[in-house]
Amino acid sequence: MLSVLLIILGILLIILGIIGCFLPVIPGPPLNYLALILLSIARNWEPFSGNFLLTWALITLAVVIIDYIVPAFGAKKYGASKLGIGCSVLGMIIGLIFFPPWGMLVGSFLGAIIGEMIAGKQSDAALRASIGVLIGTIFGIGIKLAASGIMTFYFFDTLI
Repeated sequence: MLSVLLIILGILLIILGIIGCFLPVIPGPPLNYLALILLSIARNWEPFSGNFLLTWALITLAVVIIDYIVPAFGAKKYGASKLGIGCSVLGMIIGLIFFPPWGMLVGSFLGAIIGEMIAGKQSDAALRASIGVLIGTIFGIGIKLAASGIMTFYFFDTLI
């Protein structure tokens, strides 16, 4: 009975983890990793070796760190201000709520432009900065989605 509950909880974490790759408030890859741990507990630690789990713990940690560094690096490289980055995150959330899933990218882009214009940048500089924010955001989502997708594959491959 407990193993069934752990597997169901693992499936829910897998779903939340994939969603978390797109939503900045949900830690996607860590939730997917936790699902692997729950499946291991449910199956008496047999499906995954200690080396496998340690490797994925390190990959998950690296992805979380990269997810914070890359968008900020892209934003700074293209001259984005803190206001532009903040408005980009707000635009991403608003876009995702009203126009999922593409609204997230469009909202992020438009939010960055608006933030940069409020910060006093001319339209060319605001556009350049928002492109940097968009590139960083897309790259961060891609890295998280790749790691979460692979962990999801391992989870369901082992489950079945």
